[in-house]
Amino acid sequence: MKATFRKAGNALHPVGEASLELLQKVKAGEDVFVDVVRPRNLQFHRKFFALLQIAFDHWEPGEKTARWGETAQKNFDRFRKDIIILAGFYYTTVRVDGSLRVEAMSQSFGKMTEDEFEELYSKTIDVILQRIMTNYTKEDLERVVDEIVAFA
Repeated sequence: MKATFRKAGNALHPVGEASLELLQKVKAGEDVFVDVVRPRNLQFHRKFFALLQIAFDHWEPGEKTARWGETAQKNFDRFRKDIIILAGFYYTTVRVDGSLRVEAMSQSFGKMTEDEFEELYSKTIDVILQRIMTNYTKEDLERVVDEIVAFA
């Protein structure tokens, strides 16, 4: 069974009737195992995508031509995945030809905890400042992101 609790001081208190009923089934002095999962913050998720969009808009990859003569285009989804990989959130797969391929980890609500997402956000800022927006400080970048999220 799942239950929701809120921290007050050094104690967890049940939130809602179902959580209270579950807690009442636990006998005094009885040990229970608890998996603590912090729910993801939707506003923080939006802030992450605003950060990526700002960086994508600043990114100038230079003109690249594919071997078939067609000019390569910027692509936000590929950019997002590459930034996530550069931030260290990836796994490696083997392709049919035996070569390795690095894949970005999913940052979806069901795949990443709030703590992991906070770490991803922080490391994403580091990557963007090192590789794309090199004339910005962390504070400058955070201010721009906050301004954009405030208008959204």
